[in-house]
Amino acid sequence: MSELLLVRHGETEWSRDGRHTSWTDLPLTANGEEQARALRPLLSGRKIAQAYASPMARAQRTAELAGLARPRIDADLREWDYGGYEGITTAEIHRSRPDWYLFSDGVTPGPEGHPGESPDEVGARADRVLARIAPQLDADEGDVALVAHAHFLRVLAARALGLPASAGGLFTFETGAFGVLGTEHGRPAVVAWNARSL
Repeated sequence: MSELLLVRHGETEWSRDGRHTSWTDLPLTANGEEQARALRPLLSGRKIAQAYASPMARAQRTAELAGLARPRIDADLREWDYGGYEGITTAEIHRSRPDWYLFSDGVTPGPEGHPGESPDEVGARADRVLARIAPQLDADEGDVALVAHAHFLRVLAARALGLPASAGGLFTFETGAFGVLGTEHGRPAVVAWNARSL
C-alpha cells in the first residue's frame, strides 16, 4: 500500500534559533546538511514513485542530500506566509500578544507581497496538494514524498487525517525528521511521526 512521506528540511540558522522562516531562503547549516544525509538510508529502503519539494532552496537541498533525485517543485509546498512575523520568534511575539497561537490566530500583514496567511488559507493549499497526489497514492505504485516545512506539513497532516487546519498544532516536527501517513482498515492513520529512524 502506498504511503505519504512528509520530510521536513534540515536545520537552518533561523530554524535553529526559533525564528519564523517562510520566504527568507536561508541555506542549510552544516548540521542541517548532516540531518538531510541521515535520511538517505531510511528513504532508500522505500519504493518512492514520486517526490515533490517546496520551491525554497533549503527543501530542495534536503531532497538532494536525502537521495530524492529530481523532485517536482510545487509552489503549494512553501511554508506558511508569516507576514509581519517573518524572522521573529514566538517569544518576541508573546511580548505584545501573550496569548498568540499561530494555528488559531494566524499572523499580521507583512511587507508587499507577503500579506500573511490564516490557518484556513494554509489548509486550502494543503488540500490542493493532497488532491493532486491522491491519484498517485491510489495507483499503489510506490510512496509519494513531500519535502517542505514544519508548519505547512503539520497542517497538511491534519487535513490528510480529516482534521481542521488548526489541528496542525497537535503535531511537532523537528528539522531533518519525517512522518509517514498511511491507512489502517481503510481509514487515514499516522504510521510514523517526527522520526529519524524506522
